[in-house]
Amino acid sequence: MPTPQIDRRDWSTLSRGEQLRQLEMEGYLILPNVLSPALLAQLRKETAAVRTNPMDYSVHQRTCGHMQWQGGAITQLIDHQPVTGFLQEVLGDDLVFMTYAYAISEPGHPGISLHTDGQPYGSAIFGYEGSCPIIIRVLYYLDELTPEVSPFRVVPRSHLSLHADGNPYKRYAAHPQEVMVPAPAGSALLLNHKVFHGNFPNVGTYARRMLAIAYRPAWAGPIVAEVAPWDETDVAGLPANIRPYFIDRNIRRADFDVANKPANMARQAPGINPDRWES
Repeated sequence: MPTPQIDRRDWSTLSRGEQLRQLEMEGYLILPNVLSPALLAQLRKETAAVRTNPMDYSVHQRTCGHMQWQGGAITQLIDHQPVTGFLQEVLGDDLVFMTYAYAISEPGHPGISLHTDGQPYGSAIFGYEGSCPIIIRVLYYLDELTPEVSPFRVVPRSHLSLHADGNPYKRYAAHPQEVMVPAPAGSALLLNHKVFHGNFPNVGTYARRMLAIAYRPAWAGPIVAEVAPWDETDVAGLPANIRPYFIDRNIRRADFDVANKPANMARQAPGINPDRWES
């Protein structure tokens, strides 16, 4: 496999408009140093007690789902304002919490194939959650991503393709124009779930730990209302600031009977301004 291009830019220099362009156009964005050293240390401590299970393709890739019920700093990360505040600006709607997982890529991990998480008719892997038209995954890295330690891999702009090669049900072993994305510990990577992505093998000396939280705007619900609802008792036990994210995961603010000229149509919509990347 040829050496991929490496995205080594200084992410801290991007303006808000440049961050938005990067996420919308390229399909991914790094928000550096969004976890303070104290919070990073606490998350490392709490995740050390989490029991993980190996994936079917490697004992060196281990995961645990449903992390929202863990409590402590892990649960509070759902409402981490440096990230959720940005997402509310980007999406302009109520944020609906969808999923939360913990993943460890240990030395010997073979890498994750290029794939999408957005599958418009649902799938056995992602259920009907993947059928939502918009989901942003937030990957919080608890360890530094280096070229040797499972850095993120992505085919930029692949979510924009109209070609059959962009069929979201396809998977690829590699791509000649994929990009390697290293990142410091404490960073968050925001990911459009339609972009082809994965991670590279871990040929380093330490494990890469990550917490992955998925959000969507309230209007962008699944194709059918078959995503398992939250247990009301479980939600009631969450901290007060976390519960607002636990809107029904099947909510879909759509109007099948919308008229050609509905009353009181708006004449401004900053969220689709052609100059929104210039701020």
